[in-house]
Amino acid sequence: MKFCYVIILPLLNAQEPEKAPERVKSEITVLGSVKAEAPASMTIVGAPELRTVPGINLDDRLRQVPGFTLFRRSSGLTANPTTQGVSLRGLGSTGASRTLVLWDGVLLNDPFGGWVYWTRVAPESVNQVEVTRGASTSVFGDRAMSGSIALFSKPIETRHYFGAIEGGNRGQVTPSAGYWDRLGNWGFGAQARAFRFDGYPIVPQRIRGRVDTPANVEFVTGDTRVDYTRGAHRAGLKLDILAEDRDNGTPLQTNSTSIGSLAGNYARQWTNDSLAVTGFYQRQEYRAGFSAIAASRNTETLTFRQSVPAEAVGGSAVYRHSNSAWNGVFGGDVNRVEGTSFDFLNPTGVRRGGGVITQRGAFGQTDFRFKDLRLFAGARQQFTGLANRTQFFSPSAGFTYGRGAWRTRGSVYRAFRAPTLNELYREFRAGNTTTQGNPALRPETIFGAEVGADWVGEKSRAGVTFFRNELNEIITNVTLSTTPALITRQRRNFGSALNRGIEIDLRHQWRQFRWDGSYLFVDSRFALGGARIPQVARHQGSSQLTWNWRRTSVTGSLRSASLQFEDDRNTQLLPGYAAVQGVARQQLTDQLSVQVAIENLLNREYLTGFTPAAQIGPPRLWRVGLRWEK
Repeated sequence: MKFCYVIILPLLNAQEPEKAPERVKSEITVLGSVKAEAPASMTIVGAPELRTVPGINLDDRLRQVPGFTLFRRSSGLTANPTTQGVSLRGLGSTGASRTLVLWDGVLLNDPFGGWVYWTRVAPESVNQVEVTRGASTSVFGDRAMSGSIALFSKPIETRHYFGAIEGGNRGQVTPSAGYWDRLGNWGFGAQARAFRFDGYPIVPQRIRGRVDTPANVEFVTGDTRVDYTRGAHRAGLKLDILAEDRDNGTPLQTNSTSIGSLAGNYARQWTNDSLAVTGFYQRQEYRAGFSAIAASRNTETLTFRQSVPAEAVGGSAVYRHSNSAWNGVFGGDVNRVEGTSFDFLNPTGVRRGGGVITQRGAFGQTDFRFKDLRLFAGARQQFTGLANRTQFFSPSAGFTYGRGAWRTRGSVYRAFRAPTLNELYREFRAGNTTTQGNPALRPETIFGAEVGADWVGEKSRAGVTFFRNELNEIITNVTLSTTPALITRQRRNFGSALNRGIEIDLRHQWRQFRWDGSYLFVDSRFALGGARIPQVARHQGSSQLTWNWRRTSVTGSLRSASLQFEDDRNTQLLPGYAAVQGVARQQLTDQLSVQVAIENLLNREYLTGFTPAAQIGPPRLWRVGLRWEK
């Protein structure tokens, strides 16, 4: 796995040749302005932009990025955590994430299942998000098939603290507080956030029965950081925890999660070289209840309760060299995951499945400059830890050519994703749909190519990217049988698929107004039969208008997607939808601000899935909050 992102990022990524954004000063290394653009399609979202998008958690705020979706349309606010895998460019199909997500350089993807607990990260604590679409670098292997998302925390400052409270309809309450300080070479800080949401029924009114109750969530999360800096030496330690409870729409369908993660790093900087070592350890347990629901939805019967303890340990070592003519990053990493799914069947019996996966990888990435042309080349050798595919080789190559406000870029790459312990061994049930594990799964692979162009002006910018990806051995949920009472699916390697499309990203600044627009067209189909890949809309788009004047900020935005299918047979159709949201913020004093946010302003009902009963997204949600910060 990839735990070195903050080390190699300066070599790989940039969006604006003229005005590269200021990066976070992490505990490992300083990420400065990047003038050597990578051959990748990238979106940078800073803290001010994150504040203009409503949403309790980051997944809702990142939906404005073209192509960003979870496995289903539903928000992580009410979705079962196991469906919160991230998809970019329409590379969906299962709840496992095909996108690598890192938080301050450490893997945020769940080690057992690959999905992401977005409740772990407070949006207000994030200084910057960098979304890179496509596997254009060989540094990241497993889980980066469709790209990567890097989250950077705000740097530790001298005597900085805040307190906030937010409340809204349907029982929303969000208190949070934090404190950071520096003393000589030492920096330390801590923050905590809690949230309660009474929820809403996730099936339409016309089919609700006595068993249908609101899907809700409560969680408490926090993190503590310590860093030490002395000359060219830097070290850091970070601890974060999460305790989360959810009701999933009926009395017996519940789940809860507890996570504790500890990460540490050390870095040594020379004039043109650096060495960094990172390590982490995580323990967690996921617990859930599953039931069979009568056709009338007036009764339900417990089928089994599940407990999934897991732990992961890993680390990386990265050496970097840079000068005016060429740059290079070389290193290796290792990750060991152990977990078991215990199913306590009703009325009697215990079913278990699990194991250990140890992955190891070595990689190298270089680039060479020839005037305005920069060439990239890289390779990674991965040992997957799987008996049926022990090794995988990931090469990549690309170029960028820039002059003035223009640049062109292109890349070709080969990448893979190994099945998770969840896909191999865990069985689960969503309503009356059962999905079985499959210990015989093989890694899925991708061969991709893309070409694009970017233009950056004083007040405007535009980017366009054409891409094509061939997927082989794609892992998806294959329907085995369908009856009125039960749908049975199993995770299987389903041959090959083709994914191709175009991305467009636009921005224009005019006086106090800023407009952002994005569009993604993607056609993702299985090669056998030509059916569309489940949970992938062909058209996705967003538009956002922000007005800033003195201490006032107002934003309105629209997010939309065309129709998509729930299943591999393309029989369960989810119509297209659009949602309007807005945020208004007023700075009352230098330290005190008030904010009003609203989501699904028009209160439109839209489908998110079938279990086989129809599932719907959140209704209109509004919140009002105060924040005091110094």
